[in-house]
Amino acid sequence: MNLRTVFYSALMLSAAAAGAAAADVGDATLAAAADAAMPQVIAWRRDFHQNPELSNREVRTSKIVAEELRKMGLEVRTGIAHTGVVGILKGGKPGPTVALRADMDALPVTEQVDLPFKSTAAAEYRGEKVGVMHACGHDGHTAILLGAAKVLAGIRAQLPGTVMFVFQPAEEGAPDGERGGASLMLDEGLFATTKPDAMFGLHLWAGLNTGVIGYREGSFMAASDRFKLVIKGRQTHGSRPWGGVDPIVTAAQIVMSLQTIVSRQVDITRYPAVVSVGAIKGGIRNNIIPDSVEMVGTFRTFDPSVRAQVIESIKRISSDVAASQGATTEFELGGDPNPVVVNDAALTARAVASLQRVSGPDNVKVIPFVTGSEDYAYYGKTVPSFFYFVGVTPAGQDALAAPSNHSPLFFVDEGSLPVALKTLVGAAVDYLRQGVKPN
Repeated sequence: MNLRTVFYSALMLSAAAAGAAAADVGDATLAAAADAAMPQVIAWRRDFHQNPELSNREVRTSKIVAEELRKMGLEVRTGIAHTGVVGILKGGKPGPTVALRADMDALPVTEQVDLPFKSTAAAEYRGEKVGVMHACGHDGHTAILLGAAKVLAGIRAQLPGTVMFVFQPAEEGAPDGERGGASLMLDEGLFATTKPDAMFGLHLWAGLNTGVIGYREGSFMAASDRFKLVIKGRQTHGSRPWGGVDPIVTAAQIVMSLQTIVSRQVDITRYPAVVSVGAIKGGIRNNIIPDSVEMVGTFRTFDPSVRAQVIESIKRISSDVAASQGATTEFELGGDPNPVVVNDAALTARAVASLQRVSGPDNVKVIPFVTGSEDYAYYGKTVPSFFYFVGVTPAGQDALAAPSNHSPLFFVDEGSLPVALKTLVGAAVDYLRQGVKPN
């Protein structure tokens, strides 16, 4: 080999090494970028927390999200499922497409946490004036995903593939008479032009301490259904109940009888189930027994046959109890039911390896079935997906005793936000680096 050949060989090897370095971004670089983005992530989160909006009404939130994504140079689509926003980041190298999702809506809950950025917002919900609060952490989810977009936009030249940032409205359920959320985003063409090869999502969770990540392969979170029961009696004066049929007493008997579905009728050694009544309305005056009572509730299941059994049991029990009192019932399922959140086995293995590397293996734990539900499940029915929890209860406190998600006392330790951001970015970048692998 002559000197010229040696020189050109060395030059080509040097160029190849430089190209490889440019094509990859190390964990330290990603972590530093995430740390640099944290002040902005916290500011976004506090702003969203102080200005919460109910499902399908996330007008201000989605406007801010779209503006921030455009500042980062992303391709932005708005107006999907009413207020949904999607940002598309095309990397500088060819590769797969990965989607990341956050939900934006708040809940009809009056905040009781004393914070400098406490929510004092109010709105109308089911005909009543209510307080509005980010009592489930969606303010954090939105800020975290904006942070992920900021981090990844800063290294787009090195990214091998495309990242979709999905900001979804109405995860908590659309108002009565409306549609919304994940199912509507999909129906309105979320993946029509860009379909991801995989999707990741996370949830801030009071039941785990800050720094702890929880997940489960396969069935993870329950399917959920909403139901409404109208108990019809016959109005009479409160002083002579025998002159009518009391739907309030009947409703009370139905509520208690429904609890036997889980305690006595469902085989909970196979899958857990829950039946809960969340609201009862009937009557207007102390001495008038009304004509009717309305109750609304939810049930949670992990198996289609158990779901069918629960539906049949609610119908049968409510009808039979009402008949015993001379009343009648009308049963109705409401809204789009959420399917079971299922974590794809192959994607889970890949994602968990990323989470463990970023957070440390001792902080990543398999947790039991979660009877909470998430319409993120709809994405998992379309593409391989992985969903996980990030703890938000401060270390040293009993997370199982902490006020839960949906409580007016729900509290997010902001020390959880860097964990969430770094794991989400790490999982996405690792997937792009490794490319698509068959299941």
